[in-house]
Parts: sequence; structure tokens; C-alpha cells
Amino acid sequence: MPSVTLSGRAFLRLSGKDAETLLQSLITTNLPDLPEGEIRPGALLTPQGKILFDFLIRRDGAEAFLFETGEEQRDALVKRLTMYRLRAAVDIAIVEGDAVTVAWDGAQTDAALDARFAKAGLAVSRRQGAGGSDDPALYDALRVSAGIAESGRDYALSDIFPHDALLDLNGGLSFGKGCYVGQEVVSRMHHRGTARRRPVIVRGETALPATGTELLAGGKSIGALGSVCGTTGLAIVRIDRAADAISAGTPITADGAPVTVALPAWTGLSFPADHAEVPAQ
Repeated sequence: MPSVTLSGRAFLRLSGKDAETLLQSLITTNLPDLPEGEIRPGALLTPQGKILFDFLIRRDGAEAFLFETGEEQRDALVKRLTMYRLRAAVDIAIVEGDAVTVAWDGAQTDAALDARFAKAGLAVSRRQGAGGSDDPALYDALRVSAGIAESGRDYALSDIFPHDALLDLNGGLSFGKGCYVGQEVVSRMHHRGTARRRPVIVRGETALPATGTELLAGGKSIGALGSVCGTTGLAIVRIDRAADAISAGTPITADGAPVTVALPAWTGLSFPADHAEVPAQ
């Protein structure tokens, strides 16, 4: 069972009789159907529908939720949640610890399953605290192969919509619950099928260049490399531009070297033939 320790993590605990009600009106994740033992992705959006903060969330006992996020987001996220709390019966507490242990292909005590990987057909669990014995690069390789993008490595906060990071497909974005911050924008994008950027798995014949390198087709940018693991990486690209290049046989390159791009198979998405995103049949 591979297990790795990821550092630079931060944890918040929201508890109280109004915790679920408050969060349900703020974040993208649907909480009433979140079971014990499952971790889901989520985001707090800007009013314009872009990801302001992202995190993983799980239940943590009665009337409580545990957030895992990057340490660089922690204080600002606490401040924003406190602003929204008003008079709600909710306690917001920073939980000590800056690491998480991620394991796959086996059971892990006191851990919860990561729904992002479950959607991709992989059983990956997370628990707070250090304890992994393998190279963290193994986790990055697993994540890249599954097409799971994370902020900081693959996209900048306040720069993308939830669809751009597949939150609409990996359990992190609900279209059936009531209003939350930015809901009108993402709902309109979803129902009109106007999502134009998606994560793709990038493969090269040799080692890919560094994170941030532009992917070009016909001299025009279609996106930029995010996480890179040898000859494989992730990039959030304009899928309409990628579709045009693939259809025309125009090479897609990274730092002058040819690469291929593929949408993660588990998503059911395909490159749009008519610039209207459609699921694969």
C-alpha cells in the first residue's frame, strides 16, 4: 500500500448547530448527502463565480466539518468564513497540524476516502498527520494520471471557474441545492454548456518542460502546463482550441516539443466538434 506525507496543509473545524446550514449557503459542495468517511472537494467562490478558496471537506462528528486546505489559504479563509457567520451558532477553529497522509491500494486507519479519486475509479484515503513512508512524487504521479488538478500547482485562485477544475464532475459542485455565493454564474455556465476550459493529461516523448510553460497550437496558446511528472503532466486548456488543433492536424507543442493532450477518461467528456462541449457517447 503506497502511502505518502503531504506537507504544507492546514485544517479548520466548523462546528455548532448552524454549521451545516451556514456552509450549505456558502460553498459549492452539497452537504446533506455527504456521508461519514468520505471527503469531497469544494470551493468558496467570488460573486462572479470564480474559485476564491478551495478545500477538501468531511464530517467530523455531530454538527461539525473538517476542512483541509493549503496553509497559504488558511488565515484568509478563516477571515472570510467569520465574516459570513454573523450571528449563526457556529464555532470556527484552527486545528493544529500541517501534514496529511495519503494512501491507496489498501486500508488506512482513521482515514476517509477522497471522492475525487473515487470518481476516477481509485480508492485513495486521507488522514490528518504525518505517517507516509513513500516519496510524495508518487502521489503527484497518481493525481496527474487521474487528471485531478489542484490549486497552486495547476491553477491560480480567483482565476478559474469550478468547471475548469472539474468540480462539476468530481463531487465538488452541486446544481440541485439552493443558492450559494457565485451560484447563478456557475449554474448558467452549466446549463448553457459554455465551459471552455478543462484539465487535460499532457504526454510528451521526452520529459516535459517546467510548470507554467505554454502549450501552443499554430503559434497560439491553448493553456499552460501545471503539475509535471516526467513525460506526463496536467494542463487546463481551452478545449475548443485544442479541438481545432486536433481536427486540423496542427501540432500541439510545449517549449517546441510535440505533445498530446487527452481529457481524463472518467469524465466522459470529449473535445467539442462544434465548440459546444458534449459528453462522450
